[in-house]
Amino acid sequence: MMVSHSKRVRYLTILQRWKISCFRNEESSPGASNPEFIDEVLHKELEKPEIDKPSVEKRNWIPRLREAADVVFKVIGKPWTVPWTAETILQVMLLWIVSFWFIGSWMIPFGAYMVGISKESLTLRGQALFSLLTDVTEGLAGILILKRCLSRFCPLPQDWFKFSLKGNWLFDVLLGCLMFPLVNRLSQFNLNLLPVLPSTPVTLSSVEQSILARDPVAMALYALVLVVCAPLWEEIVFRGFLLPSLTKYMPVWCSILMSSIAFALAHFNVQRMLPLIFLGVVMGVIYGRSRNLLPSILLHSLWNGFVFLDLMK
Repeated sequence: MMVSHSKRVRYLTILQRWKISCFRNEESSPGASNPEFIDEVLHKELEKPEIDKPSVEKRNWIPRLREAADVVFKVIGKPWTVPWTAETILQVMLLWIVSFWFIGSWMIPFGAYMVGISKESLTLRGQALFSLLTDVTEGLAGILILKRCLSRFCPLPQDWFKFSLKGNWLFDVLLGCLMFPLVNRLSQFNLNLLPVLPSTPVTLSSVEQSILARDPVAMALYALVLVVCAPLWEEIVFRGFLLPSLTKYMPVWCSILMSSIAFALAHFNVQRMLPLIFLGVVMGVIYGRSRNLLPSILLHSLWNGFVFLDLMK
């Protein structure tokens, strides 16, 4: 009869223990040296279930899980040191949303009306300049809100709102660029999942009108908005502030996901939710690894530039 390797090892271990036991008790147990008696005891020992093996295997899984967690933390980074509470996080985000709406919908249009300018009557170049002025004002308002709300916590830790050319982050940006085709696939999937209603009127944005008209000045102004201004303001708010702030209350991976959802919702377009969430996750991972806003801003700019060039086809 063939005996497995583990059973042979167990048999030899039991036999060794039995010999030691017999040596210690040979005077008090004369029948213990009987070969038939030894075979019977060994047979019973081999039939006993290995109750200790699962617990040993379970204990072996604990360090493996810790090693896997360490690898994940190295990939996406560790939590930030957050000196403020959830109240400050909520305050900053609500003020940013309100200021974004107020400036774009009321302040700039009202200011233009007061000087006798109507956006609808502007040329393509005028509308592009109007859009640039609005975006810059909204971005500066967001930075002022952050400065005002976080001033009492200064000086901040070194890894907050960091801009640096140092570090090995270019490879991460290149990997992020390789995700662009997948973002496009998600865009198509999202559009198929939530198609535009047939009753929705089809209108061209001022950016698309400028591209169709091939107005170089208007196109350059819109490119400045999309490739420079928007990535800068949005990354400061969502990756620079919101993502690290959330790590005080949840794991880093969860903070990346939640800040990406907020980033997608801020664009007010359900047809682009999935690709924006995915793009936000990619930029969040890059920011978590580098602790540097420059790589995520660069990737954001490259994506917007990719979309702008795609519109020009």
